[in-house]
Amino acid sequence: MEGLTLAGQTGASLRLPLIAAGVWLAVAPVCAQTTMPPRGADQAPDSLRPLLGAWDLEAVDQPRRCTIILGAETVAHGRQVRFPATCRRALPVLSDVSTWTVTAKGLPVLADAQGKAVLGFDGTGPTVALQAKAGDGKAYRLDPKSYPRSAKPPASAAALAAAAAQRPTVVDPGRAPAADTLPGRYTLMRQQNREACRLVLSPGPQPDAPAAFEGPCTDTGLTIFDPVGWRYSAGRLSLVARKGHSVDLVFENGQWRKDPAVGAPLLLRRLSP
Repeated sequence: MEGLTLAGQTGASLRLPLIAAGVWLAVAPVCAQTTMPPRGADQAPDSLRPLLGAWDLEAVDQPRRCTIILGAETVAHGRQVRFPATCRRALPVLSDVSTWTVTAKGLPVLADAQGKAVLGFDGTGPTVALQAKAGDGKAYRLDPKSYPRSAKPPASAAALAAAAAQRPTVVDPGRAPAADTLPGRYTLMRQQNREACRLVLSPGPQPDAPAAFEGPCTDTGLTIFDPVGWRYSAGRLSLVARKGHSVDLVFENGQWRKDPAVGAPLLLRRLSP
């Protein structure tokens, strides 16, 4: 990018006008490219995306300002930060800045080459100006202005379906089978109408009434799971493994289905007496 340098590297300096006292004036945005979201912004984590792009760094109560770019590319101890080479003269605090990171609160930190914070900003979020103090006590403001940010990409149909599958099904206990109807013989299936094993749910006190395979089971996963008990609450049937973990099922279309529907499928259908 013409007129910019990667923090921590040497680049061609830009000529800026000087005032009579010899103080460098504010560094304006060097080109239209600085206002575009940086490369890789659309692939960045959600926690970073609102921060990526151009910001105006200002020395509070001083006529010194520089446009910096918080980039998405990873480097040692953080991510890339870019600004014109002359920013180091306008704002000497930037001489030590090589990378940037983000705090657990979603706020940016400008850091040196070893990852040590140079300016740690505080505020209410990335849509308003943030404040920071350098080690020498000088105050700085990081202003988002109206620079564009990378929008969160819309979720694909596959991603929406996967997220929906991970949510437990809402069950109406009033329409679920009564608990006293559950003891009996069942067929366990991975696919519709393809029996893998047979299971007996025996009557007993809740929670964890007895359960056991009837005859041999050819499904390795179910054999490892090795159900030894069952419980029933609020319309949800749980099979309990010998090691204590469990899998939940809900009643749909005359049979029980694993819920949430993630991982290997499991169906449970009652056999005739």
